[in-house]
Amino acid sequence: MLISERLANLDWSAIHASLNDRGFALTARILNQQECEELVQFYPRDHLFRSHIIMSRYRFGHGDYKYFKYPLPRIVEELRVRSYPELVPVANEWNMNLRFREQFPKSHSAFLAVCKKHAQVRPTPLLLHYEKGDLNCLHQDIYGAVAFPLQMTCFLSRPRVDYEGGEFVMVEQQPRAQSKAEVAIAEQGQILIFATRYRPVKGTRGYYRVALRHGVSRVKSGTRFTLGIIFHDGQ
Repeated sequence: MLISERLANLDWSAIHASLNDRGFALTARILNQQECEELVQFYPRDHLFRSHIIMSRYRFGHGDYKYFKYPLPRIVEELRVRSYPELVPVANEWNMNLRFREQFPKSHSAFLAVCKKHAQVRPTPLLLHYEKGDLNCLHQDIYGAVAFPLQMTCFLSRPRVDYEGGEFVMVEQQPRAQSKAEVAIAEQGQILIFATRYRPVKGTRGYYRVALRHGVSRVKSGTRFTLGIIFHDGQ
């Protein structure tokens, strides 16, 4: 079955409900073992990437990641293009609830045209690599004025087999309240969809904005790879 068919077969109503209730949703397994291994094997092929970031140099954490260059590999492109239309209704609903005027177009190509008008033309999908002792500090993936409010992480390694630790961490900061942490533990091939920087939460006086950051806890042993799918391009 094609990746596009697997995405189409997901229970998007349940995913949308989880995104609205919690700010994230974990899908069923989308990528098979062979596809995960293929993506991992891309990592040493420098010709596929536009830049290589060593996290410790910028105090982002420890580990490293590489941004793909255009044209994206088939799997990466298909995940990005085919999942975008399924998430647009949530993105537009969030903006409406937060009284933002911006509405996102239905197709990803049309959205990239919006990015281009703001000089955001650099691809942002990336492969992330962690070894024992590595971690990723809490952050947001914003690369310019235009930012899609949802993004995805695809888990390529097997927890408890390829690595221990390295949990995906999300922290929400609600106004005038203490921060709330969520931890996602996913199996190989699953995808986590989550808020890029904020989401609306309904209160007694309507909706208010809650900020979200994400990161990765320290890897205790082994090697951990993930694929990040960010829908907006960067400057």
